[in-house]
Amino acid sequence: MAQLTLMAEVQTHQMGQRLDQTLAELFPDYSRSRLKTWIEENLVRVNGNIQNVPRTKVLGGERIEINVEAEEETHYEPENLPLNIVYEDEHILVINKPKNFVVHPGAGNSRGTVLNALLYHYPQIAEVPRAGIVHRLDKDTTGLMVIAKTIPAQTQLVRDLQKRKITREYEAVAFGVMTKGGKVDEPMARHPIKRTAMAVHPMGKPAVTHYRIMEHFRNYTRLRLRLETGRTHQIRVHMAHIAHPLLGDQTYGGRPRPPKNASEHFSAVLRNFQRQALHAVMLRLEHPMSGELMEWFAPLPDDFAELIATLKEDYQLHKDELDY
Repeated sequence: MAQLTLMAEVQTHQMGQRLDQTLAELFPDYSRSRLKTWIEENLVRVNGNIQNVPRTKVLGGERIEINVEAEEETHYEPENLPLNIVYEDEHILVINKPKNFVVHPGAGNSRGTVLNALLYHYPQIAEVPRAGIVHRLDKDTTGLMVIAKTIPAQTQLVRDLQKRKITREYEAVAFGVMTKGGKVDEPMARHPIKRTAMAVHPMGKPAVTHYRIMEHFRNYTRLRLRLETGRTHQIRVHMAHIAHPLLGDQTYGGRPRPPKNASEHFSAVLRNFQRQALHAVMLRLEHPMSGELMEWFAPLPDDFAELIATLKEDYQLHKDELDY
């Protein structure tokens, strides 16, 4: 264990906020629950005085100091892995992540991740918490991610994400014929039995997913979805919860199910699509430094585009047989 000292100054715009909320914004590399625990354990000093009440209001300008015993930080190796860069300036980086690419090292994935690639291409990003990663995509979810290259940029992006000022839209293919769009507003938590999975749970954190129909196929529906919150596996869990799991999502029940009289080609495409049909297609945010509103789009990757084309082809062949 090593001694960890965190220091910051409360900003004027934070006046009137709870202390635990303010610390979460000032130190985005640590969870709010951990920071709250540190407050309650007398480890947080405000202007030199211990403050152990999380709901205490701040005034702006206070000096914050946190001294804790912390585990030594894990050292991750830089790796020369390709990054598909959509946009870059001195403060932020937007990438289009391919499938089969883990974002952050974890159990069984200490190398070959987006973080390892960032450390190689931008050595200075090692000074930024989590190498600038603001939000994540699942290993086999493709599409747009924003990464902060500096600590001020990351602090602002994390704040904007918490305030739901960053818009993230996805395309997906869900099982079943859906007749209208809507919203899933169901809290989520870690699955009580499958610890690597998530689940809708009444005691979980708030989670809201909006969806609208783009196109119908036989047995499947193409969707456009927008995240209001960003829980782990949120879209996948929410769609499974309303009995429309994503095609290819073996964790949450979306195993390929060819419709009746499907061609061998169609069946083969479904069988070979061995990931969840989910792509982060649009990202919109205010630049963390300039405040400029920026927006990016990522075309569907080849496997997703082939899937859509095959679903369309099957629909055209059989549409006269359908009763919807």
